[in-house]
Formats: sequence, structure tokens, C-alpha cells
Amino acid sequence: MQLHQLRPKTKSKNKKRIGRGGKRGTYSGRGQKGQSSRAGRKIRPAQRDLIQRLPKFRGFRNKSLNSKPAIINIGDLEKKLKSDIINRQTLLEAGLIKKSDKQVKILGKGDFKKSFQIGNDVKVSKKLEDKLKAAGDKTA
Repeated sequence: MQLHQLRPKTKSKNKKRIGRGGKRGTYSGRGQKGQSSRAGRKIRPAQRDLIQRLPKFRGFRNKSLNSKPAIINIGDLEKKLKSDIINRQTLLEAGLIKKSDKQVKILGKGDFKKSFQIGNDVKVSKKLEDKLKAAGDKTA
């Protein structure tokens, strides 16, 4: 096979030529004046990227890259958790987090009477850490 024998897999589609009279009126769908009405228009990619990053009024569509952890208060754990060990597995079984939650953080809001043993896969707030030390609990 040689270069002159190569053929594309699909036929090339002819683009419709706009702005040359016809049934679409004088402007032919291009509007009036400005860069987008001219022949050979080209919006620079850097400008377009800046525009796309701006939030629109009705909901900002771009999700943040670093996801926020699922938050649970220690008061909720006191009520819903049956075991004294806190890790992802026990929180999933209790229905306090979803399987899709990548990180879990426990906050110190609420009171607790049980002694808890916290696993490595769960983050703990500073306030709760102080409460646990005062109660004499262990972290696994």
C-alpha cells in the first residue's frame, strides 16, 4: 500500500456555507458585526477556557477536584452504632455513610457515654480528639 492508495473510512461531510445570501436573510444566522459574523473567525482557545471556568447563574457545573469527606457527629454514632469500633465497615453497616464516600470525618458535636475505638480509615476532628483523650478512649 502506498500513500496515494489511502482512503478515509467515512466520507467527508460538506459544511454548509453561511453568509452568502439565500433563504436565511442578509445575516444568514451569523448576527450583526463582530468577530463571529466575519469570514475566517477564530475564537482563541485561551479565551474560551477562561470563559468556561466562570460560574453561571443557575448552578455551577464544574465539580471540585478534591472531594469533601462525609461528616458524622459523635452524638449520632452514640444512637445508631451498635459496636464500639468505628471504621468504614461498621459505618456502612449502620447506614451512616454511602459506599461512594471516599473519606469519613467524625466531629465532636454531641455527647457520648460509650467508649469508642477508632480505626485508621476514619478522620477525627481536633475537638473530638480532645474529648476522647479526656474520656480515656483509644484510637486503633
